[in-house]
Amino acid sequence: MAVRLKQRLYRLLEAGHPNDKASLLVDWCLITLIIANVTMVALETMPELVLDWRTEFLMFDIFSVAVFTVEYVARLWVCTEHPPLSHYPAAKVRLHFARRPLMLIDLIAILPSYISLFFPFMDLRLLRIFRLLRLLKLARYSPALSTLMQVVLDERRALGAALLIMAGLIMVAATGIYYAERAAQPDAFGNIPQAMWWALATLTTVGYGDVVPITPIGRIVGSIVMIFGLGMFALPIGIIASGFASEIHRRDFVVNWGMVARIPILTELDAETLLTIAPLIHARVVRADTMILRRGMMPDCLFFIASGEVEVEWEPEPLRLSEGSYFGAHALMTGNPQAASVRSTTECRLMTLDAEDFHDLIANVPSIREVFERDESETLSG
Repeated sequence: MAVRLKQRLYRLLEAGHPNDKASLLVDWCLITLIIANVTMVALETMPELVLDWRTEFLMFDIFSVAVFTVEYVARLWVCTEHPPLSHYPAAKVRLHFARRPLMLIDLIAILPSYISLFFPFMDLRLLRIFRLLRLLKLARYSPALSTLMQVVLDERRALGAALLIMAGLIMVAATGIYYAERAAQPDAFGNIPQAMWWALATLTTVGYGDVVPITPIGRIVGSIVMIFGLGMFALPIGIIASGFASEIHRRDFVVNWGMVARIPILTELDAETLLTIAPLIHARVVRADTMILRRGMMPDCLFFIASGEVEVEWEPEPLRLSEGSYFGAHALMTGNPQAASVRSTTECRLMTLDAEDFHDLIANVPSIREVFERDESETLSG
């Protein structure tokens, strides 16, 4: 009983499937609670609300901490069901799992409440700001946020170098404006640390205007600093954007490669040919009872079935195709219109290869044409 419960909790918390309604419900409940907690942090700064709803705020915080604590403990309990770690000792797996970034965020999000509980005599109001870290828990449910965090982690050396250059540029700008303006404005540029405020505001192109150079030399220094700021402070953004795009392409390639490897006819091709095909594959989800191809039309792509089932409306008896099958190749290779309509009978996840890419492949890689022609003849003879 306990083993089945543990496995079920693992599927709910760590290995949720898009079609698992219970897992989706748990995810959405936790997401809603996280957003509500961040909203409460903002509302608690309004004295008139706190005065009237102090008890409700406190009860909601206690409820939230209880839920997040149960979630944290449950994740630690079920982590031993994770397949790559299942053969290691349970204590070692849990220690390794507890050090993961998302688990550390989960712990920090609830820790201030327990510190306040066990040390009531201390003024720990500043620790309440850590409740905002509960917002980072959304990264567990958002692939985009997870990807962004991974990109920042992967590009940490490049970002560190960029930040170091930016810090040096701020120092150089502050030094230059200090020597140019210290005599004219001793209150604003009396020392280099004081001038760093102007340098930071100017380099970031914010330009508050509270402190401005008034001497000719100071304005020349300011103009140069503005020009450098346009390029240098865009550098971290470029690094993150480039890393994000690379990560998305890498994930798309991994997904496509995994889907391509599940199509029997493609497994006959060598690895080099598969590497050529994988980046050209596009995913498409089709709802049940959708007409995919009509008889007499010319397909604009080749279709592979990754999951689901379609019906080819042959006469006198329709033909059903399921995962691993494909359709549209005969029409593309012969140049003849589609001989039969194809309709989805269930929700299908299809992989498509554009007609132009397909023609280029069979023209440049004869083995692909041979594989499809042989499979087509075997299908017809069968």
